[in-house]
Amino acid sequence: MSLIDYDEFSQTANPIDRIEEVANGNDWTYERVGDDEITISVTGRWSAYHVAFTHMDEFDSLHIAVAFDLKVTEPRYTEVTRLLALVNERMWMGHFDLWSKEGVVIFRHTQLLAGDELPATSHVQALLSHAVETCDSHYQAFQFVVWAGKSAADALEGALFETVGEA
Repeated sequence: MSLIDYDEFSQTANPIDRIEEVANGNDWTYERVGDDEITISVTGRWSAYHVAFTHMDEFDSLHIAVAFDLKVTEPRYTEVTRLLALVNERMWMGHFDLWSKEGVVIFRHTQLLAGDELPATSHVQALLSHAVETCDSHYQAFQFVVWAGKSAADALEGALFETVGEA
């Protein structure tokens, strides 16, 4: 994913304002849900992702959630939860969840903020890039389990297989 490099914006009153500035600067489709939430549509390598940033003032934090366009059906639910456990034990930042009611896989991460300081534009870009790259690197594993009926271990091995060169 390529992000536009530009100078820091002036200090704003709300971290969501900063994220809106980044979305505008990249010509991304977004919706400002309220003072404390914004959703952005971002295209990754394998899917379009729905990204929600939420400012949680009571925790002085910024939460990012990225939803896949992938519906987990009941017969594959157990194997997807096995895959989640295998993937999450490898993660350093953030984690994957399965929203059981909706049957949707999401990536989530919460970043603590430091008092009155707002995240820099580069910080917002890094959070978003990490989230989308993490989703892209694991998306196929989830597809293998849900659509191809693979086991969690086989799906993860197949998705994380790295090739050298181009065919």
